[in-house]
Amino acid sequence: VNLLEAVRQSKNPARAVVIVTTDKVYENKEWLWGYRESDPLGGNDPYSASKSMAELAVSSYRKSFFDKKSPTAIASVRAGNVIGGGDFADFRLIPDAMRALMDNAPIDVRNPQSVRPWMHVLDPLSGYLAVAEKLLENGHAYADAWNFGPKEHKGISCKKIIEKTIHFWKDGTWNDTSNPSAKAEMQQLRLNWEKSAHTLHCNPVYGWEDALKETVAWFKDFEKYEKNPEALQMKDTCITHINRYVDSAKNQALPWATT
Repeated sequence: VNLLEAVRQSKNPARAVVIVTTDKVYENKEWLWGYRESDPLGGNDPYSASKSMAELAVSSYRKSFFDKKSPTAIASVRAGNVIGGGDFADFRLIPDAMRALMDNAPIDVRNPQSVRPWMHVLDPLSGYLAVAEKLLENGHAYADAWNFGPKEHKGISCKKIIEKTIHFWKDGTWNDTSNPSAKAEMQQLRLNWEKSAHTLHCNPVYGWEDALKETVAWFKDFEKYEKNPEALQMKDTCITHINRYVDSAKNQALPWATT
C-alpha cells in the first residue's frame, strides 16, 4: 500500500508497476489441477493471508486510482516454488538441502509428500519482465494478475526433489522429519499458467530436473568459492547461468529471446 500510495501521489508517476506476490495467494482447495488467476484468493496461514491481502490492495488501487484514464498500469504476478543459485533463506527446502550437503549432514525434510510447482528463478523473472514490457507498450490491456508456473502441470513431491538433488550432488542422505502433530501445510499446490502462455507467449524454459541441475551446479561453484575465493568469481558463475538460460530460450524459439 505504501508503494501504491507513492506511485499515486508522485508528480511524475510510473508508467508500469509490477507487484510480485506468490502462488500461495489462492484459497486452499487441495485441487489436483492448477489454480487459475480467476480462482478465489485466501490464506489459512499468516504468510498466505498477507500475500492475498497484497493482491486485494493491488486490485482495489487499480480500480480506484489506476483505471484506463490513469497514466500508470499495474499488474500482479504469481510464481510457483522458485529455486535457483544464491537462495540462502531459512526454512526453504533447497537452501536447507544445499547447506546440509555442503556441511556433509543429512537433509531434514518436513513434508516429503507435499507437491509443489517447482521452477527455476529465471523463468518467472523473464515472465515479470515480459509483463513490464507489455504494460509499457499497451498499458491497461495487460493490467491484470498473471501466473507463471513450471513445465510440469502435475507437480513434483518434495521427496522426489530431494532424491534428485542428492543424485546431482553425487552424495548425501535425507531424513523424514515430518511431525504428525504440526499444523498441516497445503499438500497439493499446482499453478495454471495458460493465460501467460497464450497472451504473453511466455513459456518456462527449464523443466524441474534442469532447474534443479542448474541450482546444484551454482552451489557446487559456491562451495569451491568458499574454499578458495581466488579460484573463481560468483558473478561470473551467475552470468554463465544466465547466458545458458537465454541460449536454451533461443533454442526453444521463445519470442523474448529471439527478437
